[in-house]
Amino acid sequence: MDWDKLRIFHAVAEAGSFTHAGDKLNLSQSAVSRQISALEDTLHVPLFHRHARGLILTEQGETLNRTVREVFSKLSLTQAFLSESKVKAAGQLKITTTSGFGQCWLTPRLEHFLSAHPDIEVTLLMEDDDLDLGMREADVAIRMHPPKQPDLIQRHLANFDMPIYASAAYLEKHGNPANIAALTQHQLIGFSGWHPPLPNINWLIELVRQHGHGGLRHRLEINSIPAIARAISAGVGIGSLPIYVANSFPDLVRILPEQSLPIVEAFFVYPEELRMSKRISVLRDFLLAEIHASKSE
Repeated sequence: MDWDKLRIFHAVAEAGSFTHAGDKLNLSQSAVSRQISALEDTLHVPLFHRHARGLILTEQGETLNRTVREVFSKLSLTQAFLSESKVKAAGQLKITTTSGFGQCWLTPRLEHFLSAHPDIEVTLLMEDDDLDLGMREADVAIRMHPPKQPDLIQRHLANFDMPIYASAAYLEKHGNPANIAALTQHQLIGFSGWHPPLPNINWLIELVRQHGHGGLRHRLEINSIPAIARAISAGVGIGSLPIYVANSFPDLVRILPEQSLPIVEAFFVYPEELRMSKRISVLRDFLLAEIHASKSE
């Protein structure tokens, strides 16, 4: 199979039309169509169903596209690895992490990292869903759970508590609850969403429901941890937050300090192919140093 034809096939499969793929490849629609027809003739199978509204991959086309995507992903990874200096950290570095950790902890510290490594260009992707590192959706991830993919390297970074917080204004208006059972009479703020970014994100809601025999008087749900922190800070209610988020809101007041808390485990995760990457190692060392410094403050 010709590599140029496979490259064009992959572009068509991703774009869903000859015209859009041609625009991306700087080729005419007819040239793209001829290359796809030639590839189908070589393989003796149809790769697309042609419709007036666009193209749909056949079963054979889907199989080929999965393989081609993996091949090009590995080639891109290999190119980055071969071109990277083993002495000096340089090049593109795509980092993914949760919105809470990215907004409240990592982003304010990136200036120090970029200053220390002027030849690294960072792209930060704040996604609460896990991106596929094996498919190069990102180079490295900071995740709040161990990786599920077996072919990824993981390094435990830190454990973060999830204390209970309110605002001074809320406590002045509604009183300071004496225990978990008393929270049944308060407005609680929890996380809403199909894919929670942290294990046990709603532990407080569940615990209060147990003490209240299933009932809560008030409740607000938000699908963003930083937004939950803002709502607590604004006096909307009481909630539990990872301490790395709460530290960005100095007006929060910790309550019920005697209550045992779940922890958030943070992991540094990257593909096996990047084990020797200088960019990865300097980022890992930077994160460990910053976490150590923040805990000693």
